[in-house]
Amino acid sequence: MNTFSKDRSPEQDPEYSPEDLSRIIEMAWEDRTPFEAIENLYGLNQHQLIELMRKELKRSSFELWRKRTTGRTTKHLKLRSPEINRGYCPSQYKR
Repeated sequence: MNTFSKDRSPEQDPEYSPEDLSRIIEMAWEDRTPFEAIENLYGLNQHQLIELMRKELKRSSFELWRKRTTGRTTKHLKLRSPEINRGYCPSQYKR
């Protein structure tokens, strides 16, 4: 896992392993994973995550992602209902 100071610019982002990069993108696409969770795990604030997604996704995929996440209350802990205390849907990880 890569961590770094939160005041670093996107141009100074560390190189992520393919596994970390895949997981960051997966978490960014998940509706119930807040941006704060990505920041806690990988040190990317929302602005840095947007820049990473812009760099890593095709333009059309990036635009779809931005449209999907813009205004989505589940992507921001402060906007989220206090009744939601998990990061994923109960049926997402079936055992």
